[in-house]
Amino acid sequence: MSIEVTTKDCTAVGDAELSEIADFALARGTGYDLGLLSKQRDEWVLCTQIRNEGALVGFAFCTLERIGGTPCILLGLAVIQDGSSDRMILNEIMAEQYRKALLAFPDEDVLVGARIPSHLGYHIFAGLEDVVPRLEHKPSGEERAWGRRLAKKFGVESKLDDRTFVVSGKGDVAGMVAYGDLMLGAEGELEPIFSNVDRTQQDTLVAFGWAMAEYLAEGSLPPEP
Repeated sequence: MSIEVTTKDCTAVGDAELSEIADFALARGTGYDLGLLSKQRDEWVLCTQIRNEGALVGFAFCTLERIGGTPCILLGLAVIQDGSSDRMILNEIMAEQYRKALLAFPDEDVLVGARIPSHLGYHIFAGLEDVVPRLEHKPSGEERAWGRRLAKKFGVESKLDDRTFVVSGKGDVAGMVAYGDLMLGAEGELEPIFSNVDRTQQDTLVAFGWAMAEYLAEGSLPPEP
């Protein structure tokens, strides 16, 4: 595969380019049409695109910002081509965010937040510390507060259950990281975390974890346990 990774300001994403992104997202079964993506372009700061020999295979609308002084990578909406290369495409998107985070926030730990549809979305948090929610862990008050802060940034604060971190979709198409089977449902070892996520209603889970400064400085995160 000949992979090309580019990131530009969302304001630099032209209408023709956005139309291509919308066609890709709709073909993936996300329901992200041109109207929704036009609004996302206005709401987020950066657009990362992954291409294989010129063909779009993944993209993310995201931002690097401080929330209450804390450096954050926020994945507002992303779509990754389904198939045998999906993990590699996701890794390319995340590597690009970590590279930019190191430049923006040198020597600082960085929080990574996203909305995910299934346990496969936890691949986003590979190598991160203190991922929330996680098995056999009761979120602290501060962790629940982080869930609310992220939900507010994602525009879904009123739909969040800050004890389960589930965002009620109520059947409406909403932004998330579209990775893997989008209707997978609760299964695998993380089934308890997703037991209240109803994908037929477009529910998602707000999750986050910490990229530690020392690993960002080394240019890689520790391998998954």
